Amino acid sequence: MSDADNHVYLLGTFHFLTPGDYPLDARVYAALDQADLVLLELPPETLEDPHLARRLERAGTLRPEARSLRQRLDAPSWESALALARGAGIEPARFERMEPWYAAMVLTLAEMAKAGLDPDLGMDRHLAREAVRRGKQVRGLETLEDQIDLFRGMKPSVQLAHLRDVVARAHELRAEVAWLHAQWRQGDEDALYWGMAAAMRARDPAFYARINTQRNAAWVSRIKSILDGPEAEDALVAVGALHLVGAEGLVQQLAAAGYRVERL
Repeated sequence: MSDADNHVYLLGTFHFLTPGDYPLDARVYAALDQADLVLLELPPETLEDPHLARRLERAGTLRPEARSLRQRLDAPSWESALALARGAGIEPARFERMEPWYAAMVLTLAEMAKAGLDPDLGMDRHLAREAVRRGKQVRGLETLEDQIDLFRGMKPSVQLAHLRDVVARAHELRAEVAWLHAQWRQGDEDALYWGMAAAMRARDPAFYARINTQRNAAWVSRIKSILDGPEAEDALVAVGALHLVGAEGLVQQLAAAGYRVERL
């Protein structure tokens, strides 16, 4: 994306990758070298926080007085969810005390790991390390607290609907994630849109609006401020590929706002 004096490189990341995904395409490192500022979903100090998983678990644990996950779900959904949790090595007592949004996240991440994808190899972490090594300014578009509030602030009905969807589709998730990873590797934005964004919006519109549409609107404003600012500053904005595709995606929104768009 560019105007008269600024360039913003938009990069759709995959949060979990494999050793075979590295090194990245040379154009990614060229954009990183040119950028004065690197914006990621979360700042480097959060991505590298050794207590990150514990902080998430603490936020995703029900308060003692709250109804348990077993009490919130219908019996068939609970039994299916519990079987998935056991398969992921999660103790039933611990799983029962999870917030619905966190339970859905944990089960999804377990299926991604089974597909051979590793969060420690995620593109966001790799870019954060490379940007810091190159002496770049690196900032987060959000904080961990923002992301936790994003999930925790969902209506209970939305959280439970999303958890039921994850449980019902668990047998498909591993193959789906592997397919999406392959489409991401090929840069097939149409496949990513229809297989990820459009599919999620059709299945779970309230969840999609919360994690994608609303956040994209905030990020578009941030990117516009870079393009319209007085400094001749170039930036690399690297966020999950979901946020780039479709009419709600950053690319089409910025193109519609009149900025020059070129796919490299």
